[in-house]
Amino acid sequence: MESRPGRAAAGTLLALAGLAVVCSTPAAAQSVNRNLIRELNTQLLYVALPLAVFVEVILIYAVLRFRDNPDPRPTIDSPNLEITWTLATAIILLFVGVSAYVVLTTPYFSPGAVSDPANESAADGERATVRGLSYQYDWQFRYPGANVTTRSLLVLPAERPVSIRLSSADVLHSLFVPQLGIKKDAFPGKYTRVRTRVTERGTYRGYCAELCGSGHSTMRTEVVVVSPSAYEDWLGRHRGEANVTDAPTPQA
Repeated sequence: MESRPGRAAAGTLLALAGLAVVCSTPAAAQSVNRNLIRELNTQLLYVALPLAVFVEVILIYAVLRFRDNPDPRPTIDSPNLEITWTLATAIILLFVGVSAYVVLTTPYFSPGAVSDPANESAADGERATVRGLSYQYDWQFRYPGANVTTRSLLVLPAERPVSIRLSSADVLHSLFVPQLGIKKDAFPGKYTRVRTRVTERGTYRGYCAELCGSGHSTMRTEVVVVSPSAYEDWLGRHRGEANVTDAPTPQA
């Protein structure tokens, strides 16, 4: 039979593990999208962790308390208990649903589809607009204001709203930049839109997240985030050029 010190040690380790998860401070998010995802995960963690500890404590108690019971009896019905855990479950599910709904309905995750990339609203005129075209097995990005087209390179200004309009030239693709919290499908003959605001300058890796053929694993793009002034300088330096692969250097 397990000793009391052993039980106490196990309980202490469980409590310390839970405390470490709750108190750990995640690294700063690199974009508004990523920050929203992190905040949602944190809210769900505060709900899931106590429930997990509660269930494990009850499980351990039941195993230790009744493991030597020579005459087990069926559980006695308790309508009050059943009503209580049903209501508690409903409240938890409602909280999870509302929390996820608030995040998923923001413009950063539900910007809506557009039928024509030429339709620019007044708000879009104030943001950096990029048009992305995916094809087997590469990415092309066009900057309408400067008539610049890049290949496997997406350059974005930091601390400025950005609108990326995606389409596909052949099959279904998906732009996925994990560190920036960006993931959006690109459909043939249709347009979808990504909105973001990146807060950290740097170089990030973008992938295609939809199986699109034998070369799917090689379909990557470099995402470079620079200061607004460096972004404008880069556009001016390559104005009118096509298939640009010269990436600017992120500034400290």
